[in-house]
Amino acid sequence: QVQLVESGGGLVQAGGSLRLSCAASGQTFRQRGMGWFRQASGKDREFVAAIAWPSDWISYGDSVKGRFTVSRDNAKMTMYLQMNSLKPEDTAVYYCAAKATTTGQYVYWGQGTQVTVSS
Repeated sequence: QVQLVESGGGLVQAGGSLRLSCAASGQTFRQRGMGWFRQASGKDREFVAAIAWPSDWISYGDSVKGRFTVSRDNAKMTMYLQMNSLKPEDTAVYYCAAKATTTGQYVYWGQGTQVTVSS
C-alpha cells in the first residue's frame, strides 16, 4: 500500500504561483511512476503531469505546458508540482497518484487539495 497526502493548495490571483507537494508513505516510492491530475467542478478528471521511474521521463497536459513543472525527491518520498502563471481555468481539486509497480496503472490516490485562481 502507498499513502499519498497532497498539500500546498490555496487561493491565488491570476498570474501567481503555487507549489503543491505530494508526500508518500508505505511501500517503495522511488520505483513508481507518479502523476498529478485535476478535476474542476462539473468536469471530468484531467491529466496534468507525470514523472516516470527510473528514467524520470516527464510529460505534461497541453493546458499546462510551459507553466507547470513536476519533480520528485525520492529521498524525501515527495513529488512536487510548481505552478506558475496561474489562470482562473486552473481552478480545480488537484490529486496526486502513484502507479502500481506490476501493472503501471494509477492505483493509489491522495485526497486532493483545492487550488482556486481568482481573476
